[in-house]
Amino acid sequence: MHDRREAPYVAEFLGTLLLVFFIGVVVVLQGPNSDFAAIGLVHTFVLAMLIFTLGPISGGHFNPAVTAGLLAIKKISPRDAGIYWVMQLAGGIVGALLVGWLITGTPNASHGFDPAVGPGLKGEWAAGAAFELIGTFALVFSIVGLAVSPKAPAGWAALGIGATLGMAVMAIAPLTGAGFNPARALGPAISANSFWGGGKFILVYLLAPIVGGVLAAVGYKSLVDLRAEEGAVSATVGLPPS
Repeated sequence: MHDRREAPYVAEFLGTLLLVFFIGVVVVLQGPNSDFAAIGLVHTFVLAMLIFTLGPISGGHFNPAVTAGLLAIKKISPRDAGIYWVMQLAGGIVGALLVGWLITGTPNASHGFDPAVGPGLKGEWAAGAAFELIGTFALVFSIVGLAVSPKAPAGWAALGIGATLGMAVMAIAPLTGAGFNPARALGPAISANSFWGGGKFILVYLLAPIVGGVLAAVGYKSLVDLRAEEGAVSATVGLPPS
């Protein structure tokens, strides 16, 4: 009999694999003259589908930055977070290798969907890191607000979170490729032999999303805690919470 405790880890591997695979396919097929609205919609639909189907099993992270944010507010244990990171990164690598193999005929080849900072971006790498941080912040903020908060509107998490990712991709993809996810960035970079560029890649596509995810989760929780404190004060002085 299989250990049911393994199911969330398998779900995170499979979900991240599918997320990176479908993103990779649409980005490669769009080519240099990309329609970022189409790419954003694919992000929206695939993430919503994965949250609907695998979210009940693992929580639907599929992103080390999401896991880092939820770890920071104690919504996942350090042990589970560590295993999630391993499974997410592995899923991202396998998904990217599949794209390379099926489209170019070799799994480890340049295929055009490894993220890179656009040459026209002022400040280049520093600005790229800021955009990746802000995009990830928006994504994780939506996750905590729509899926983690006890006051989240029922039934809207998957669509709302997917739409937030799609919106961020449409806005920021022309500038950085819109990683917002270390697994989505690392897998394609390894597959395309472009990871070995050094610290700039790590800053923009690995560290900045992690920082953005943590800030979003902690920030949202702080707002909820502050609202609760304001409600308690209002009740104490005989006024209804606004």
